[in-house]
Parts: sequence; C-alpha cells; structure tokens
Amino acid sequence: MKFDRTGIILYTIAYKKCVDFYENTLELTKIFETEELSCFEFGKSYLMVELDDEYHGKKTPDERIKTCIRMNVPDVKAVADKLVSKHIAVDYQEHSWGTIAKFYDPDGNLCAFKDSAKFEKQIADFKPMQ
Repeated sequence: MKFDRTGIILYTIAYKKCVDFYENTLELTKIFETEELSCFEFGKSYLMVELDDEYHGKKTPDERIKTCIRMNVPDVKAVADKLVSKHIAVDYQEHSWGTIAKFYDPDGNLCAFKDSAKFEKQIADFKPMQ
C-alpha cells in the first residue's frame, strides 16, 4: 500500500500545554491549526496534537488512547473497503474537514487513514494566528 503522507496523532487532555511544548520548547514548525488541534512538521511526516474529546474524565490515564498512526491516502473509502474485505473492523467517517477510517492493529494500537486532498488544503490555507 502506498501513502501520500504519514503522521502521528497525539491525543491529549493538556492540549494548550502540549502545543506550547512542541511549538516553543521543541521549536517544531506549525503547518496548520484549528481550535482543537495543531499540526507540526515532523521530519518527513507530521505530528498532530489534538484535544482528546472522547476522554470526558471517564477513563483512567492507562485506558486513554494517546496516539494514532495516521496514513494519508487519495481514496479513504477504497482502502477502508479493502481492510473490511480482510475482516478488519473499520470506523469510516465523513466530516466537513475530511474523511477518515479508524481501525486497530492486532495489539490494539489505533491507526487511521485520512484523505490527502483535504489535509493538503488545510496546510495550503493555513494562516498563523497572531
């Protein structure tokens, strides 16, 4: 399988502190942001720091999913359908900001496909907040 881009998503409940750390302490370049996520250059990949909006204080720190291996592809539906044909459970979602398909590896690690076109548009449209 060929990917257009790969990324790591860091889910956090300390969103603003983590963004400050990656941007100001590690001096990573921000490539786009919204109110609940900030995306940084990370070598030939990207690191997306995202507010863990599924936490809601209901899980212990050990139960929270803190990372996601992200693979950007041209056609999320096609690769999701391919996984389903291999008996992999896939959570396919279409949003205004893009299409994703989440699934787990055999060890329970969260993985996701994301549509390349909308991701690249987010980068192209980014104007840093001042």
